[in-house]
Amino acid sequence: MDPAYDPQQVEAHWYSRWEAAGVFRPEQNPGGPPYCIVIPPPNVTGSLHMGHALNMAVQDALIRRKRMQGYAALWVPGTDHAGIATQNVVERQLAGEGLTRHHLGREAFVERVWEWKRHHGGRIAEQMRRLGFSCDWTRERFTMDEGLSRAVRTVFVRLYEKGIVYRGRRVINWCPRCHTALSDIEVEHEEVTGELVYIEYPFTDGPGGIEVATTRAETMLGDTAVAVHPDDERYRGQIGRTLRLPLVGREIPVVGDSAVDPAFGTGAVKVTPAHDPADFEIAERAGLPALTVLDEEAVVTAAGGSFAGLDRFDARTAVKEALAAAGALRRTEPYAHAVGHCYRCGTMVEPYLSEQWFVKVRPLVEPAIEAVRRGEVRFVPTRWEKHYLLWMENLRDWTISRQIWWGHRIPAWYCGACGEVTVALEDPAACACGSAALRREDDVLDTWFSSALWPFSTLGWPDDNPDLRAFYPNAVLVTAYDIIYFWVARMIQMGLHFVGGPPFGDVAIHGLIQAPDKRKMSKSLGNAVDPLDLVAEHGADALRLALVLNAVPGHDTVPFQVEQVEAARRFGNKLWNAVRFALGHTAAEGVPPAGGYPGDPSPEERWILSRLHEVAARFDEAFDGYRLNEAYGLLYSFAWSEVCDWFLELAKAPLRKADGGTVARTLGVVLRDLLALLHPIMPFLTEELWSHLVGEGFVAAAAWPNPPEFQGPANFAAFQETVAAVRRFRAEHGLPPRHPVEVAVYDPEGVAAPWWQEQLASLAAVSPSWAASAPAGEGHTRLVAGPVEVFAALSGADASAERERLRRAAADAEAVLERATVKLTNPEFRQRAPEAVVEKEQARAAEAGARLEKLRAQLRALE
Repeated sequence: MDPAYDPQQVEAHWYSRWEAAGVFRPEQNPGGPPYCIVIPPPNVTGSLHMGHALNMAVQDALIRRKRMQGYAALWVPGTDHAGIATQNVVERQLAGEGLTRHHLGREAFVERVWEWKRHHGGRIAEQMRRLGFSCDWTRERFTMDEGLSRAVRTVFVRLYEKGIVYRGRRVINWCPRCHTALSDIEVEHEEVTGELVYIEYPFTDGPGGIEVATTRAETMLGDTAVAVHPDDERYRGQIGRTLRLPLVGREIPVVGDSAVDPAFGTGAVKVTPAHDPADFEIAERAGLPALTVLDEEAVVTAAGGSFAGLDRFDARTAVKEALAAAGALRRTEPYAHAVGHCYRCGTMVEPYLSEQWFVKVRPLVEPAIEAVRRGEVRFVPTRWEKHYLLWMENLRDWTISRQIWWGHRIPAWYCGACGEVTVALEDPAACACGSAALRREDDVLDTWFSSALWPFSTLGWPDDNPDLRAFYPNAVLVTAYDIIYFWVARMIQMGLHFVGGPPFGDVAIHGLIQAPDKRKMSKSLGNAVDPLDLVAEHGADALRLALVLNAVPGHDTVPFQVEQVEAARRFGNKLWNAVRFALGHTAAEGVPPAGGYPGDPSPEERWILSRLHEVAARFDEAFDGYRLNEAYGLLYSFAWSEVCDWFLELAKAPLRKADGGTVARTLGVVLRDLLALLHPIMPFLTEELWSHLVGEGFVAAAAWPNPPEFQGPANFAAFQETVAAVRRFRAEHGLPPRHPVEVAVYDPEGVAAPWWQEQLASLAAVSPSWAASAPAGEGHTRLVAGPVEVFAALSGADASAERERLRRAAADAEAVLERATVKLTNPEFRQRAPEAVVEKEQARAAEAGARLEKLRAQLRALE
């Protein structure tokens, strides 16, 4: 075993060995209960970022532990075709060649994207391997694989046949840059400071008019009415009258509609049915026409008269100027409001009247709401259930068509003869009318449509097969909270509808990575850290551990600092050195892969074995509750502070003897179980150390530890306090660690045990004797360690320094006592504070008082 821990060397060779041995396949445990996680598929265009690293580290920890517990554990990997994002990447490549997709044509362009995918699509898989993620790569999926494409087509056709998928003309979210429709949740709303423009619309049948307020003056060119609330007294007599549309001259009616908010602006709103979803619904109720005045490029159409050809923002300025010149502009005032932007390119989204394909959400939403209410799907933390339910209860129909070429092309054909639409699983040769003049729908499906089927399409649905029967429903979905609405909700809807049950039992939610500047970590913000750079410097294990330790359930952010990875790297070094030490004493007898606990352990061994049992039980309880930060924080502390800092030191004295008893065996099994417990989050290092310590099989395939219960020795904490008190004495007096110090141990309550003698000499480098009473006279100082008092000889020590130490300690105890006394003498504190808090303060005061009395007695003895 090398003397120093080198993560790069350790992590270079284990993954290929695991894969070759089939460790990651569920067939490893053929008789075990099934347990499945499907990976939230990263976009094929990208590379892993810190959010992926956290999300996949949590999943890998879950799957590795279940595998060790004997489950037939399957982690399905895969990538998403990411329609808009991938098309944009390839179009940028073409632009560099002076081409557009239209130069190539649809078929050639799609083939060009497939070529890009073949060359670059495997990058994420290699990065996942580098991070140690134990997926079953024999079951890797891609959302446009043949099998998954068939599942998508099957779902679309069945939903269409039930009337849940339909084609309609409605106002949708349109990205003028990507030239495609977007669903509501693909629109990111940002607060912007715009202005509210007040425009006078004159009556056609007499003097006066109605003043309306709008944030988008340019769309007034497409107004077909002004709406007011029917109960608004200000306009009760105006409903039914007509107005003259400024700049255009068109007569438009005043209509009443209860959707109008009387408190907004003047209480009268312009109705532009083609460019506002609320206005479109008002128009449908009132039978108003819709006039499109902005095209797919967000440029004013011919319907905009003299403003035709202007960009929407230039038109806004020009319209306001023209209104002012015509005397129709009453005033403007600053107005902050949320404006939608494309989630992919950041362009301001345009509400646009368009013919699109939709999913009718009500038939799918109701069962998905009930599944959560009945507890069939459980969110962890539970607070996310409320967010899920609130969103689902207010969901509008989902726009699923996209005006791009890369993706699942909608299986619909239009007949040139009769105009009928044919939707079919197989490409039709002719329409039902007999005509072969069919034209295929150009649009593709929203990427999230195929992603919604991921938990069952990856398992071979719609075919009935062993994987689908065994692994659906999945056990858990691990995801950040930001895609609950994009993805989680839709998977629940589709799973219930098509497979007859929810896609997973648990949804474990984690926060988003927060950069050191306290903002969300993002490439666009320039504060992103590449996880592969950190892996190259500190190792994958260190990064994984650091991320999980900081991911507190219920927190929306996961704060990240590089120093956390450095600390995790030092922890790995601590484990390395501990196993190196153990190998010098356990090599001859060897450490079995399981069992091997001593039958008659010494008190020191009973202490660490009792702690191992307690820590393993608490670890399992936290882990099962998806509190991985708590579970691994517990192990981190146990490994560092108890195994390494205490037990390794306690083991040295017996190991120096010819007959060291069972301490070598205990040391071996404790470290072995610790490696197994740590393996799910630090797979490479633990596998390397297991190969040296145990040498048999993989820890990745070993049985999950279940250490037996041991009764630890009484008053072990008092022993630790005694050792710590002597060490502090040495440090404060500048005595070298091995400088002999004679101590007399006064144990009035009889807490010390015979084994203390040897261990005090070993750990504290003292020559202890037991005193029947507190030594009298000068030449000693009293060190208080709980119920035990240690009188250390001052030979070789500085008496004046000891007096100063005691004065400082007495001052500290006096301050604690004073603070506690102030609280306890305050009647308001005693009345309002819970009884347990008052009792705790009383105990603190009593302890400080007793300590102060002992310290003052020590000072008197030295003065």
